[in-house]
Amino acid sequence: MTTVSVLIVDDQILLRQGLRKLLEIEEGIDVVGEAANGVEALEFLSSADPLPDVALVDARMPLMDGVTLIGRMREEYPGVPAVVLTTFDDDELIFGGLRAGARGYLLKDVPPEELVSALRRASRGETVLGGPAAQRLVAALDPARDPGAGPAAAPAASPLSEREEEVAGLVGTGATNREIARTLFITEGTAKNHVTSILRKLGLRDRTRLALWVRERGGA
Repeated sequence: MTTVSVLIVDDQILLRQGLRKLLEIEEGIDVVGEAANGVEALEFLSSADPLPDVALVDARMPLMDGVTLIGRMREEYPGVPAVVLTTFDDDELIFGGLRAGARGYLLKDVPPEELVSALRRASRGETVLGGPAAQRLVAALDPARDPGAGPAAAPAASPLSEREEEVAGLVGTGATNREIARTLFITEGTAKNHVTSILRKLGLRDRTRLALWVRERGGA
């Protein structure tokens, strides 16, 4: 199993230490640094060799918040994906974090196994969204919510197979590959292959864009 190195960025020392202890007992996870804000995180990254595989970043911090930090990281350290871990589930932070370049958005009540899975997936370049955040994102980007957006275009014919349509629909609800596998009685590897095929056929970059595609077609 490949070890994933993690930088924890959070202004609450008890939470940082708690996250460190939680992650350090997980096989294949190595916490290589801590920072109390974005300024400290950039200082750490400037001297880190090698760079961490992923940064776990709080959204709201003094001196430099998580969204600003993630934007700086995208410019200066594009090889270090950031996952937002916060107590705040609101449109401004979700949109701000993803626009800045975050690879994930999770709430702090996420189960430990999901947090670990998210870190691994983000380190591989995948986009990871907790269920509530995914639902909020899809709902917030629904054109019907914007009176000035005009009528939505009629959806084009889908190039997907019947099974791929089922998988896409589940992605639209925020389901993980494991959840898709359980729902459709297939292996997790098969679910992952379906998602990869769907993204390729539709020319989409990640699961977030796929969830939006599903929403626009009225599938979620």
